[in-house]
Amino acid sequence: MSNETPVGLQETQNPGDTAQPVEDGGVRAWSQVFGAFLIFWNIWGLPMSFGAFQSFYTLEYLPTYSSSAISWIGTLEGALLILLGVVSGPLYDLGYYHVLLYAGSFLTVFGMMMLSISTEYYQVFLSQGVCVGVGCGLLYVPTMSMIGGAFKNKRAIAMGLVTSGTALGGIIYTIIFSELISRVGFPWTVRTIAFVSLATFAIALPAILGPRVKVSGPARSLIDPTVFTDLPFLTFAAAQFFIFLGYLVPLFYIPIFAQVAVKTDKSLALYLLVACQAASLFGRLSASVPAHYFSVMLPWVASCGVSGILCFCWIVSDRLPAFIAFCILYGFFGGALIALPPSIFPVLCPDPNTLGSRMGLSWTTSALSFVIGTPVAGAIIDLQHANFLGVQVWSGVTLMVGTVLLVALWIMLYRSNGRVLI
Repeated sequence: MSNETPVGLQETQNPGDTAQPVEDGGVRAWSQVFGAFLIFWNIWGLPMSFGAFQSFYTLEYLPTYSSSAISWIGTLEGALLILLGVVSGPLYDLGYYHVLLYAGSFLTVFGMMMLSISTEYYQVFLSQGVCVGVGCGLLYVPTMSMIGGAFKNKRAIAMGLVTSGTALGGIIYTIIFSELISRVGFPWTVRTIAFVSLATFAIALPAILGPRVKVSGPARSLIDPTVFTDLPFLTFAAAQFFIFLGYLVPLFYIPIFAQVAVKTDKSLALYLLVACQAASLFGRLSASVPAHYFSVMLPWVASCGVSGILCFCWIVSDRLPAFIAFCILYGFFGGALIALPPSIFPVLCPDPNTLGSRMGLSWTTSALSFVIGTPVAGAIIDLQHANFLGVQVWSGVTLMVGTVLLVALWIMLYRSNGRVLI
């Protein structure tokens, strides 16, 4: 198998051709990293910029709907992004990445175009929440599986580069929204975002796609039943569930908190979200360095614990300088919570041929977190009295529980591998 092909798949060959092992990297693999970076730019950048939409919908565009009701749009978008990994992961293992990439790219751009002509809540919900969410969900787990299969020793660095697209996409889309919404209105602001998304997908496709692939060996099941008795895998899934219950909440509510509690104007509120996303970009890249040279678990546990502590610090960050510091620090440390999990996942997957399937199943718990986390946060916000205490405590507690579970996972991996640095 060449380094152009993900683990578990081989190129369509003539009889008698011999497959060669995957190399750790190579020109083709780094080209795929670039393509995956642009895919993450869209599939995570769009949900990460939803804080700008949340603030606009709540205060101006859909003022008759509660913060909780509006948060369901971004919640469903993020949930489908992860939940569809249950289907897209096994389909990737079966050799359908080309189909998933074309379909996911089309639905993501189409959903944003439909959003630009949406004026009612249900239209926004279907276009941004459902259509964009499905498009992103067809791309997420397969793209991670492809990059994870193309690298071994440099996997943490490759994953860090790929996931940095999340932050950069969120920054660009938030800035576009902030700069254009008052100048050209909602429809053309969203269309501009859609055109940028289309352009990045157009560059990503030739960069990431190699020859069409087919499955080698016996047919595989869509679900790997051994995961339900694999304690480290289940602990990983539980940790992801609690982490994502709290992680996205500040990102959704930074602009609203800035306007309502800190009393900033709308433009500054959105740029505080941009600052958080920019810090996240540096955090993802910074976390990949110690993960490469030492271990994944060490920076992952530290980043999760610090993120939880920062959420408690958010309680007293009601003045602009303190809130700016919170946004930057939370973005920096929280960025690792998306960048690092894919790097540890191959350790949890004994059979590389089921990497996509197992990854899809594990991220299902994170999808449930999306469904629960931000709507609960929206329901306990008291905008009338600028009271965000419940949201701040909710985020802090869930992230600290996730930290405890990560420590438990680290201990399990130490006992099974005999190494502290994993």
